[in-house]
Amino acid sequence: MILNFSDFSANQRYHLMTQTIIPRPIAWALTDSNNGTYNLAPFSYFTAVASAPPLLMLSVGKKPNGEDKDTLVNIINNKKMVIHIASECHADLVTNTSQTLAHGESELTKNNIITTEFEGFSLPRLAQCDIAYGCELYEIKALGDVPQSLIFVEVKQAYISDTVADLDEKQRITVHANRINPLARLGGGEYATINTPFTIARPK
Repeated sequence: MILNFSDFSANQRYHLMTQTIIPRPIAWALTDSNNGTYNLAPFSYFTAVASAPPLLMLSVGKKPNGEDKDTLVNIINNKKMVIHIASECHADLVTNTSQTLAHGESELTKNNIITTEFEGFSLPRLAQCDIAYGCELYEIKALGDVPQSLIFVEVKQAYISDTVADLDEKQRITVHANRINPLARLGGGEYATINTPFTIARPK
């Protein structure tokens, strides 16, 4: 089957891409709504893009009514966000926090999600997540006709739960993916998790 993308609408291309670029990690992004509440939303157009500086990127579309999503509005206003790596046990919550709410209405309150202090960072982190990145806005690029906003954020600090990581005698950190059991996005309403991790040595 050969598909010419010029034959498809933007919505059809989106569905084709999300069903074939799999699995995708999920950025569960917390931002400040400036009214005493926090916004929380998942994004699966998400990846690491650089290590010097350490940059993450998430791609944010529009709300169904054409307005900017709260995550974009908040990062423009406040320049900071906390990106969490969700686990399989968070699948229902991740899905629920994708619901479109009025600006300032908190997904955390609606879903009884608990935060805790992110030591050294101005925003809190989700208490139940094993990994969180405290990030500051680096750059925003708008692409396409809609447009889609690419948000580049610089990691300022990270939280890694002691339950999913070990230190060896040389103080090197090893993070165990199978302990995190990270949640990944497929197409439609499908998610996936990892099976047993395996290692293959790279050629020298």
